[in-house]
Amino acid sequence: MPTLRIALAQLDLTVGDIEGNTRMIERDLARARAARADIVLFPELALTGYPPEDLLLKPRFVAMARAALLRLLPHTEGLTAIVGFPDKRDDLHNAAAVLHDGRLAGIYHKALLPNYAVFDEDRYFAPGTTRLLFRRPVATAAEGDVRFGVSVCEDIWYPTGPPEAQAAAGAELLLTISASPYQSGKTAARERMLATRATDNVAIVAFCNLVGGQDELVFDGGSVVIDERGDVVARASAFEEDFVVTDVNVGNVFRQRLKDPRRRKDAAARGRVSDFETIALAPAGLPGQPRPPIERSVARRLGPTEEVYRALVLATRDYATKNGFEKAVLGLSGGVDSALVAVIAADALGPQNVVCVSMPSRHSSEHSKTDAAELARRLGQRLDTIPIEPAHQAYLEMLSASFHGTSPGVAEENLQSRTRGNVLMALSNKFGWLVLATGNKSEMAVGYATLYGDMAGGFAVIKDVPKGWVYRLCRYRNELSEVIPENILVKPPSAELRPNQRDSDSLPGYEVLDAILTAYVERDHSAAEIVALGHDEQTVRHVIALVDSNEYKRRQAPPGPKITGKAFGKDRRLPITNRYPANVTARAASDS
Repeated sequence: MPTLRIALAQLDLTVGDIEGNTRMIERDLARARAARADIVLFPELALTGYPPEDLLLKPRFVAMARAALLRLLPHTEGLTAIVGFPDKRDDLHNAAAVLHDGRLAGIYHKALLPNYAVFDEDRYFAPGTTRLLFRRPVATAAEGDVRFGVSVCEDIWYPTGPPEAQAAAGAELLLTISASPYQSGKTAARERMLATRATDNVAIVAFCNLVGGQDELVFDGGSVVIDERGDVVARASAFEEDFVVTDVNVGNVFRQRLKDPRRRKDAAARGRVSDFETIALAPAGLPGQPRPPIERSVARRLGPTEEVYRALVLATRDYATKNGFEKAVLGLSGGVDSALVAVIAADALGPQNVVCVSMPSRHSSEHSKTDAAELARRLGQRLDTIPIEPAHQAYLEMLSASFHGTSPGVAEENLQSRTRGNVLMALSNKFGWLVLATGNKSEMAVGYATLYGDMAGGFAVIKDVPKGWVYRLCRYRNELSEVIPENILVKPPSAELRPNQRDSDSLPGYEVLDAILTAYVERDHSAAEIVALGHDEQTVRHVIALVDSNEYKRRQAPPGPKITGKAFGKDRRLPITNRYPANVTARAASDS
């Protein structure tokens, strides 16, 4: 039977590190050759990392990527490799190079450029119009050849995108290189989409995705090969580098197409061979020699909570290591948010590389101090205790003349939080540690966080994690090993900035708050639509006013990984200065 051996090189690449990325590609080209693969796929823009953003506006950067591509040619002897890079022609294109047996056989330009949510590809690239098919001998010339098409990420998300035309023109194999960023639930949806493309086009789909963290984005990998019936025959692991090799029977595609004459009816409308330039690839590899056996590699699918947790760990590890930080530091309050961040940091960097700091004030409860100490003990993390009362008192005395005649309130309370921010940043400044902010999405949304206080830091690990998910993730992590004390998970949340303070003093219950925020922030529902869902109108309007009036604070928050459908940052972009809606109230309602 005519079989083709396909390798997926799912790599954790670094934006701008062209030399380092090239070495990783060379390494996996050698692995593909050792496995006697026919074709090996690498992620979208593999040579530059994704997204390179305004680095693409530097001509030298683009030229360096092209030079690196050409240096790969000797490493492709006996192989066909699909490598992503930015291609300068009449304009700049997001491209996939087809390297075959030591030469550059062809270049495909991405046709459908995403320019929504976190994507800005229209800013950098021109859409491609290339129509290419490739013919490659299968193992030996006696077994015939396979026709394949190449596309880049967004191209395959559309039912009528370039892969459909390629299949209609005769391609049995559809190869897609991708940098598809993660959000909760997307992994399963993406795989369903790819299975649909395979069955609709009666073709084998091979999809190689990027993995790793890049600023606010995290890429989940999950690269797959799906046969013409829509069955997954290979799947790479999620949230880690992987190298997967599988054999596909290209003869089955023709047999299946004979049984499904529907595709003939509209083939002319979708794509004709005459519309394409067909590039014949010379025989490559070692004909006649037996291939080494391979094991079926279908990594398990992760559950929804495990998926999010793994995404946060990977994002934290890559942000720290790719930016040169060996250690991280965070304030450990004894509350659930800082507990989750401490555990994620320990799993990402190793507990020996995470310093926790307890910074009690006059309002810190005894249980908060003991809970923080017990968590650090269970994790094996260093815990420093630095009481902030002397600094807090000094601030109050220093400001007494300016505050004279006013009643104590939020300003005095927040001096505690800002003192803690100063302590953490001083430790960072002294020892070169990365400060991890511990605020969650629910708090960030309504401004229940202190500028230059608990918002201070270099990376906000759970910035896009709603409060309800915080508890869910803690429970999940405790199922692996019980590191978070139960008392942290059951006590009422409190900022402990005044006596007997509870979050519920300022906010609706988090179950109600998260539901309203999901509707307003992620789904863009109006106040009336949210009320129609069954929520109290006064509560809805209060929450919306808080969200709208605190855009200026969120704009100053550190970056954090996107895991929901719409994250604050490059995903949700609203003007700070605006007068929509009319019912926005003063910022006094928020804890600034």
